[in-house]
Order: sequence, then structure tokens, then C-alpha cells
Amino acid sequence: MTIENIIAEGVVKAVKELYGADVEPKLVAPSATKKEFEGDLTVVVFPLLKISRKAPDATATEIGEWIVKNIDAVERFNVVKGFLNITVSPAFWLGLLHEIAADPDFGIRKADDSSDLVMVEYSSPNTNKPLHLGHVRNNLLGYSLSQILKANGHKVVKTNIVNDRGIHICKSMLAWKKWGENATPESAGKKGDHLIGDFYVAFDKHYKAELKEIMERENISEEEAEKKSALMAEAREMLRKWEAGDEEVRGLWKMMNGWVYAGFDETYRRLGVDFDKIYYESDTYLEGKDLVLGGIEKGIMYRKDDGS
Repeated sequence: MTIENIIAEGVVKAVKELYGADVEPKLVAPSATKKEFEGDLTVVVFPLLKISRKAPDATATEIGEWIVKNIDAVERFNVVKGFLNITVSPAFWLGLLHEIAADPDFGIRKADDSSDLVMVEYSSPNTNKPLHLGHVRNNLLGYSLSQILKANGHKVVKTNIVNDRGIHICKSMLAWKKWGENATPESAGKKGDHLIGDFYVAFDKHYKAELKEIMERENISEEEAEKKSALMAEAREMLRKWEAGDEEVRGLWKMMNGWVYAGFDETYRRLGVDFDKIYYESDTYLEGKDLVLGGIEKGIMYRKDDGS
């Protein structure tokens, strides 16, 4: 029972004993005492004057004396112009704190059939590198928000949408084939996501060196050199093979993504976050691709020279 209810019921009993009348608890429901007065809760006694047949201060004083004597939660009272200001005892607050500390579900509203369903999506990493500080931020915000919504009576589904395919993934795959020397997380002594991130960086390093060499050799711009990059052409060819279902490319993709997922899972465990459902772009990209191709056919979209 709340302290407000305890006070209201106490005043009801006081009125019954002092004046022989029955009143509804809502008629004497207390409110927070104004800052300029002493006390925690205030009861307005003006609605009781017809019953008490006494002045406001006298009525408030009689009720105050009764509840101090009979209600353990009340320590003292004072009266200001018909306002009964009540000070709650420290013992009550201490007992309340002990009750709250002992109840792990305090303040939590349970979801029911009428509760709103809320989806919270967070993390959403790429499988070509480790989670970075931005992912940590979003993981903690997303998980915290989902727990807050759940505690407020919502049905919550925590989701993670993983970008597990595309040219950026193929860059790491190609770098591993060219310079990886069959490295594994175990042989390298690294988390899988960190290992794959190293190969993504390696691709970019070799790609930039290649562009520089082409630009100097042929005296052309960086944009023109990008079109002549053999390394990028290999990455695009690997992506084409992936989309065609090439067994070797798909096998490499599954192996390297598996390393990354193991690394991600370790990070998620350390952060204390989890998901109810994980979606993968590789399972849904064709649906979006059909929409894009339809847009190109209708002339509302266009394709760049690099295929994007």
C-alpha cells in the first residue's frame, strides 16, 4: 500500500471515530506538500467542515492528533489555514526502501495481450571488420531501450540486421585469398572479426598502391585509374560469382563470415546484449534487387559506370 493510501485511509478512520461520519478516501486524498511548508503530504480539510462543524484549523488539528497516535507511518503534523501537513516517519521510508530492494520486479509492468509490439533494431554490423565504437554505442542504447520498453509493459522484439554480402565483403575475401596464407583466427591468435578486418585494410592498402602506380604510369586521374584497377575488377568478379552461387566463393564466404560471427558473439557477450532475431542481407537482397531493376527499367533509377 502506498503512503498516500495509508494517509487517506487513516483520515477516513479518524473522521469516523471523531465525527461519526463516513467519507470516501478520494475526498481526503493527500497531495505533495508545497515547498514553502513543512511536511511530505497535505490533506485539505475544507470538505470535512460540514461534518466536523468546527473551524478549519481545529478540524485539521483533531485529525492530525488522531493519525499521529494511530498511524505508525506518521511522525508529526502541522496545520496552516486548514491545510493538514503531514511528515512521514523515517522508519516508513526505510522500510519502503528495504521492500523495493528485495523485489527484483519492483516497478515493472508485465506485457499482456493488449500490449503494443515494439521492434528495436540495433548493432547491424558489416561482416568485413570488427564492431567499432559506434556499434558499441548503438548496442548499449538499443538494448537499454528494449529493456525500458519491456519494463513499461510493451512486447519487445530485439533484432539485428547483418550486412553480410556485397563488394566490401568480397574485398576482405579476395585479400585473404591473395595474402592470407590460409590464416585462421586460431593460427593468427586473433578474434575472427579482427582478422577479417585486417584483410579489409590490406585490400585497401594494395588498392591505393595500385591506383598510384596506374596514375603515375599513364598520367591519368584517380577516377580514371579506378576504372583500370585489376584488383577492384577481381573483387567485382568475386561478387558476381557469389551472386551466381559459385561453390568455391560461397564456401570461402561462409567460412570467413563464420569467423566474424564468432568474434561478434564474444563482443556481444562482453557487452551483455542479445537479440531475439537476426536477419541477414544475403537472405533478402534479391527482393530489393528486383525493385531496383524495376526502377531502372522504368527510368526512375540509373546505373553508374561502376555498376552501382
